[in-house]
Amino acid sequence: MATTLADQRQRNGGAPGAGHHGTHDVTNQPPPLTPYDASDDTALLDGLRREGAGWAEEDLRRLGRLAGSAQAQEWSDQANRHEPELRTHDRYGHRIDEVEFHPSWHHLMGTAVAEGLAGAPWADDRPGAHVARTAKGLVWGHTDAGHGCPTSMTYAAVPALRRQPDLATVYEPGLTSREYEPGLNVPAGKRGLLAGMGMTEKQGGSDVRTNTTTAAPTAEPGVHTLRGHKWFTSAPMCDVFLVLAQAPEGLSCFLVPRVLPDGTRNTFRIQRLKEKLGNRSNASSEPEFDGTVAWLVGPEGQGVKTIIEMVNCTRLDCVTMSAALMRKTLVEAGHHARHRSAFGARLVDQPLMRNVLADLALESEAATALTLRLAGAADRAVRGDAGEAAFRRIATAAGKYWVTKRGPAFTAEALECLGGNGYVEESGMPRHYREAPLLSIWEGSGNVNALDVLRALGRDPATAQALFDELALTRGADARLDAAVAGLKDQLAQGSQANARRLVERMALTLQGSLLVRHAPSAVADAFCATRLGGDWGHAFGTLPATAGLDAIVERALPGGV
Repeated sequence: MATTLADQRQRNGGAPGAGHHGTHDVTNQPPPLTPYDASDDTALLDGLRREGAGWAEEDLRRLGRLAGSAQAQEWSDQANRHEPELRTHDRYGHRIDEVEFHPSWHHLMGTAVAEGLAGAPWADDRPGAHVARTAKGLVWGHTDAGHGCPTSMTYAAVPALRRQPDLATVYEPGLTSREYEPGLNVPAGKRGLLAGMGMTEKQGGSDVRTNTTTAAPTAEPGVHTLRGHKWFTSAPMCDVFLVLAQAPEGLSCFLVPRVLPDGTRNTFRIQRLKEKLGNRSNASSEPEFDGTVAWLVGPEGQGVKTIIEMVNCTRLDCVTMSAALMRKTLVEAGHHARHRSAFGARLVDQPLMRNVLADLALESEAATALTLRLAGAADRAVRGDAGEAAFRRIATAAGKYWVTKRGPAFTAEALECLGGNGYVEESGMPRHYREAPLLSIWEGSGNVNALDVLRALGRDPATAQALFDELALTRGADARLDAAVAGLKDQLAQGSQANARRLVERMALTLQGSLLVRHAPSAVADAFCATRLGGDWGHAFGTLPATAGLDAIVERALPGGV
């Protein structure tokens, strides 16, 4: 009896001949990564305990599982595919200046605020509260980076606002709340508040002393009206903003609410939303002030001094998010390499790929260790430790410079581990790649941070002493580290603007090396010191020496379950 072609296909699973496979059968592709535990990171958990926040480990692990869930990853994808939309007017022609977000944005924001990633640590007296927040940022950063902007600014606004106690009394309870309440309303009547900042203007960028926005005093003490235009003001749907403007006595800091105490809308005209390379889920805007009511924060003429604490906090968050992106893309690369085969073996077992993954793992662990050390310094500084305050002052700027500089190259290398799959939008890797450069720009580019280190060294000798006190903890433990510290001292003696980047890079690398020598396994510490400090290093990732203990490094960073 004759067989039809359809019969033959059915017997062969849809293929038109014996022994053939369907043209769309999927083989040699990794399974979905989700669900996974974003907190399954030995370096992260060790650092959490070391910096005094071990009490938060259970919460961190719970948040890590949520961050790696299919639901949270879908929120992240949707919030970036459905970008914010500006609504300048309502249907009747009234100016409203509102930005609409996809529901997934609100899910991400609600979780972040509830988990204490906004201002909550300032209302938590437990030692390590700020470390716990940073650690949670390292795992929740496996979702979306954009919503980290308003939570970061809200966190950073509290210490600046405390320079004006009467205003802090009114606004701090909302800023430190764990409740997320979107929508514009009278701040005093909301369960939770978010804060933004308005510093840069089109003619000056980081040179805020050239700002042209003016603040005119009113008959009411401390109240001014602003007139001007800001160039980059992210998250314009926040409830309040700290804004720099020129008052009669010089550049000053002001609190600008979107809604005034009497319920009327303050003048906050959003001219446009920026079309950015990345950070698509977050709205960055150009607002115009014209008779905008504002309250003075801190002494008039001391705007930079007032807002500098805010910058210190947001710079730490830049380091945190860059380290989180490194870890996220390393996990993605490791997952792909464990399940993809080429030339008769899994990618992860190919010596050259193993070298790449080990090199990325070194960079990721060094970034994580430094991030948590900076968070520990911040936590102890706000509790009155002068030595930690001095260390924080210089180390945060150096860490921000270096870790965020390494982020784009790291993310590109992790993307390449996936080959063509990594270049496709649905893999998520292109979004991470576009995100990475922002963190070296936000809160001061590389040059701004390098110059800030020079200023700190020139104005306060205690900062250099604090740095070398930290590095002295590993004196004699590794000859390459000792030589790098000696070289750093020589560079400091002849410090100049022209070699500021070399100086700050060396600061960050010696700090990372010191932390790994003290706290990481010998294979990790030895490989880092040999390459980053000893010179046994190529110009690309994946050039570790053959003696670097690659298997131990990879297994520590990517245990079998990740």
